[in-house]
Amino acid sequence: MKSKIAIAALLLLPFSGQYALAEEAATEEASAFTISAELGMLFKTGNTKSGDIKAALNIKHEEGQWLNLLAFNALAKKLETEDEDTGENEFESTDNKWDILGQTNYSLEEGGKNYLYASAYYEQDKFSSFDYQTSASLGWGRHWWETETSSFFADIGPGVKYDVLRAIPAMGADPAIMESTETAAIVQAQALYTKQINDFVEFKQYFVAKQAFESDKNSVYKSETSLTTKLIESLQFKFAFRVDYDTEVEEGFENTNTETSVTLVYSF
Repeated sequence: MKSKIAIAALLLLPFSGQYALAEEAATEEASAFTISAELGMLFKTGNTKSGDIKAALNIKHEEGQWLNLLAFNALAKKLETEDEDTGENEFESTDNKWDILGQTNYSLEEGGKNYLYASAYYEQDKFSSFDYQTSASLGWGRHWWETETSSFFADIGPGVKYDVLRAIPAMGADPAIMESTETAAIVQAQALYTKQINDFVEFKQYFVAKQAFESDKNSVYKSETSLTTKLIESLQFKFAFRVDYDTEVEEGFENTNTETSVTLVYSF
């Protein structure tokens, strides 16, 4: 009887090994995608009533020598104001914008530091001097260093930027005629520094510059500094400070815009 059990075990052993390999492959395939979602809300009552919502979605996919990134951000702010005609209180939008960034990196060698990239960006801000802004770039990048606790990568390349300026119609003017566009050749440079301070706290610094070749064209600079604290395995608390700077804006608009946000991040 024991010999029969031993023979059966020997016969099943190869299948158990194949099952373990299949399970490991499935785990690796599942881990190729990293997805995180952010949500933050702030409501004020009393003398001032307002509601703010910040949302974001980040997707990363790694396979072989390819790295694909997709990031979406949205911000909505509403403030309670009194209507001059009716005297009734109503919520009015004071800020409403969203942007989306997609980038693909291809490593020039397996596990190497150098890579080629292609990126595209779109932003729509209801309260800026631009109806929308979009850009595309491709070039070369490098992982300058990567340790167990920190990493730094940067890339640079030529590109093109397309801006649509918001139409501000005069009396009797056609808004479609007043709307203007601007196309500019740019050099794009971006960098990301990450530092794992301890098992629970992570620091990130991101910077991107889109420098126009012509001095009278609009150049764009963006920076985001964030500090993330792990609450549980899949839930994090994030504090971020963002700065957007445009060199050329319409009269009555600021060149610099800042955004401070506190959000919860769920990773899955």
